[in-house]
This record gives sequence, structure tokens and C-alpha cells, in this order.
Amino acid sequence: MVARAWSASANRRYGLQRVCRVWRIARSRVYEAGRRRTAIANGTLPRPRKRGPVGACTDEVLAERIKRIIADSPWVSEGHRKVWARLRYEGVRTARRRVLKVMREHDLLAPTRMGRARGPKAHDRSITPDRPDVMWGTDMTSALTKQGSASIFFVIDHCTAQCLGIHAARVGTRFEALEPLRQAVRERFGRFVSEVATNSGLALRHDHGSQFVSHANQDELRLLGIKSSPTFVRGPQGNAAPSASPHAQGEVSVASQVRDDRRAPGGAARVKSRYNHGWLIERHGFMSPRARLQAHMTEAAA
Repeated sequence: MVARAWSASANRRYGLQRVCRVWRIARSRVYEAGRRRTAIANGTLPRPRKRGPVGACTDEVLAERIKRIIADSPWVSEGHRKVWARLRYEGVRTARRRVLKVMREHDLLAPTRMGRARGPKAHDRSITPDRPDVMWGTDMTSALTKQGSASIFFVIDHCTAQCLGIHAARVGTRFEALEPLRQAVRERFGRFVSEVATNSGLALRHDHGSQFVSHANQDELRLLGIKSSPTFVRGPQGNAAPSASPHAQGEVSVASQVRDDRRAPGGAARVKSRYNHGWLIERHGFMSPRARLQAHMTEAAA
């Protein structure tokens, strides 16, 4: 303490009150600094908290609610935005940044991969149409199952983000990649015949994977009257940047659920139903893909 220290130049002791008066600092600041040093040495320094009202509940109670929401959710990759939306559905009104802070402090955030900077040319256009059945997206991912690695193909509508078709196979060949497309055509057009989508102006967005640029896949698209819309190589519209590609938003979640339901009859169909009715899309105001489709049909009929 200052009151017990000697001045080396004057060879005398100065009191804390005199030193604080000369330095123009409050004595409480000195005492607080000493308290913090002692707490740091003992490992008892409390976490800093934001001043002001507590809000709907304390951070501890909010953390328990978040843990329960994550445990009850059928998905494994929901971040703080969707947790915040589910809290609002339950009547807990709190700030989104506070949910992010609490989840970060309790290590509850979903793992993410860092991207790289993109040039403006790749972002000049949008691949999110204003109505369904204008652009579909198809992609493939893989998941590790008890029987080995499985390839999962799916087709997503770029407007509603609704999963229209999903198919899991042990080997991801070009013929397996056609199965979710056929499911999507039957669901949206009611039949699978030649040139069924010619008058709709439908385009299928895909990357440069060997399954999608194969003759079998391209011939199928021409047969159905669907326009092929390949992405730029390593562009954000492909599966290299899931954050910019609407059809890749549910990729991790769908794949993680297929690994559990793959052996059960109709397991992929249950995954598709859970995704369409339970996955929340932020750009749709945290609505599910099915709810967004119904809202669009209501707006079109009005």
C-alpha cells in the first residue's frame, strides 16, 4: 500500500490521502485496484456484468433455457439466431446479442468454418427468386454411419428453402443424384413425364460435381424441360460457401439426421418432413420452409 511505502527520493513515507490528492485520483480507485489484484491472485474474480436491468431473467436462468432448447431441438447445428427466435416463441423476450453472449460464455455455439473474402463480381446477381419453382438447388454431402460413409443428395427450392427431395446411398453415383430430382418433380408437378416443366421456366442450380455435369444428369434435365444453371467454379453460389447458397442451409442438419434414420423404412422422408416443418429460416422471419410456402400461396391467392 502507498501509506506503508517509502519515497526513495525524499526518504520519507507519504500517506494515501496526500498521494491521491496530488495525483487527482479517488482513493476508492486505489482500493478497487487492490481488491482486483487480490481476487486475481486467489482466482475469485467475478465475471464482468453489464450494468442496467436484468431483463426477462438472469444469465444463469437464460443459459438453462438455451440448453433445454438445444436438447429438445431435432437439429444439431442451430446457432444463436434460431435459439433467440425459439425463445421468443416461448415468450422470453431478450436481446439477440445477449443470447449470443450467454451461448459463447457457456460454449453452446454451433461450430462454424471461416470463409474467405469474395470479389464483387461473384455477388452481382441473386439466386433467391421471389416465388417458388423458379430455381431449385441440388447438392451432395456425406455423413458417417454405422455401416460406413453415406452420400446424401437433396433438392431445395431457392425461394422457400423447402426440401423437395432427399436420397441417401452408399455410393454417390450420377444415377443416385437423379433420385431427389425425380422426387421433387413428382411433388411439385404431380407427375413425371417428358417436358413437364417446360412452361414453368424452372432452372436447377448445381455445382461442377461429376454427378451433376454428367450426360445422364443433363439429359434428364432436358427431358423434363428444366434449365441447367451451373455455378461459377469456387463461387459463393455453389457448395463452397454454404452461407451464400440457400440450398446448402440445411445441409449439415439433414445429413446429421439421415445418419440416424438411414436404416429405418422411410427414414429419409421423416428427415425431409422434420426439416420442412421445423427448420427456421432467418431471411423468412424465422419461419419454417413449409410455413413460408403456405404464406406465399395465401399471398398469391389474395
